[in-house]
Amino acid sequence: MKRPEMTETRIYVLGNEKGGTGKSTVAFNLVVGLLRAGQSVGCIDLDPRQATLARQVENRCAFAARAGLALPVPEVKTADGPDALEDALEGFAGRCDAVVVDTPGRADPAAQRAHASADVLITPLNDSHVDLDLIGRLDTGTRAAARPGVYAEMVWKQRMVRAGAGRKALDWIVMLNRVRQVETRNAAEIRHLLRDLAKRFAFEIAPGFGERTIFRDMFPDGLGLMDLRQPGIDRTLSMSHVAGRNEVRRLLDMLGVPPV
Repeated sequence: MKRPEMTETRIYVLGNEKGGTGKSTVAFNLVVGLLRAGQSVGCIDLDPRQATLARQVENRCAFAARAGLALPVPEVKTADGPDALEDALEGFAGRCDAVVVDTPGRADPAAQRAHASADVLITPLNDSHVDLDLIGRLDTGTRAAARPGVYAEMVWKQRMVRAGAGRKALDWIVMLNRVRQVETRNAAEIRHLLRDLAKRFAFEIAPGFGERTIFRDMFPDGLGLMDLRQPGIDRTLSMSHVAGRNEVRRLLDMLGVPPV
């Protein structure tokens, strides 16, 4: 099923075949950043069983009602399968400035279709060799990247699907996420290898989010870091909030999202 070109709607896809990398956290804070920049936003959650992104939007609506606040809220849909994804994308086409798609940690047909539909693919990655192996398989002797990992191969195939449909090339961004506060030798090696892989597989490296409890603590109220300066949101800003907000802002700057 060939989807018509969405000339005015920018599609951001959060993708990785491994779970636990913070895809939903990044997706939600991206959604809030886009909303705060004055854009109309649609969300698609491709994991209807867990539905982390959809649940956080639901929590946001409930919090806004309890607090009597006019929070900007995205339109959200869950999609189970590639056809449902296409229907959701077509429903948002021309109505939304941006669509954010949160994919599950597996390469199912819907996730693959989402990758082929993306204008911007964002891949959060933990700073471990296990995660890095999905992008580049390392030579066990030299510890240098020897060949593409299974995820990089999948992205390449979906890039070909996109090119075959006559669509412009996607922008692939990889971000080291859930970064620990203390730099280790292992983390430094991961960063070095990632820079090498970026040249080979044509992706950019974005600053990631730190391993901060504030991201989890804000889930029940459906709040993002870019919400915290709105009057009526009674939150005392800690240093962790300020640092986390700066991390989100750096990602938004890289994506060209205007300041709030």
